[in-house]
Amino acid sequence: MFRRYIHYIRRKFRVIFKQYFRSRDIAHVKNKNFVIISDDCWGGSVYQWYKRPYNSPFVGLFLYAPCYMKLLSDFDYYMDKKLEFVDVTRYPDLPKTYPVGMLGDIEIHFSHYATEEEAEKKWKRRTSRMREEKNKDNYFFKFSDGTAATANDFENFHKLSFKNKLSISIIGYESLKGKNHVKMYESYENKNERVPNGVKLFKLTFIYFNLNNWFTH
Repeated sequence: MFRRYIHYIRRKFRVIFKQYFRSRDIAHVKNKNFVIISDDCWGGSVYQWYKRPYNSPFVGLFLYAPCYMKLLSDFDYYMDKKLEFVDVTRYPDLPKTYPVGMLGDIEIHFSHYATEEEAEKKWKRRTSRMREEKNKDNYFFKFSDGTAATANDFENFHKLSFKNKLSISIIGYESLKGKNHVKMYESYENKNERVPNGVKLFKLTFIYFNLNNWFTH
């Protein structure tokens, strides 16, 4: 309880002095180039905070854990696939109120896009920007328990060969000690089932993890 109270105070402090912290964070990262690959809207919030153009197509969308993990297991292969759209999702827990795309057998939920045309246009443009960065060491991969993730998914995520990986969940996972894994105390609608949505999750990340050092190490 005390730890949660401290986190609450720190979060409010960052809200009150938002402009100071934002200016400080931007100055710290300087001109460091980074590409964010995220399973939800967390990545878009990173770009907005640091006032960077979207050089990643993983903005304004989310992927369920099985698809995200499969995508990361052969990233270049799937990113070369043509984006197509479907009318039926394999994950029926949510009503389809937005475009759903496919990269081969990978399903992408464009939750912040009104039309398939808009989603495809921005996907292509941002994928092109992403490919300008050839060095995979400048790619930063984030994974959380927001979309049907399991303990095995977190284990496998940290076994991926990518240099920069950050995972966040409401479970500590003893086996992930020493890795960039964050146990978060705030949960989605206080149900203690999973972390909050990507936008709120980003705001909380600073309380638990030093993003500035992660991007510049």
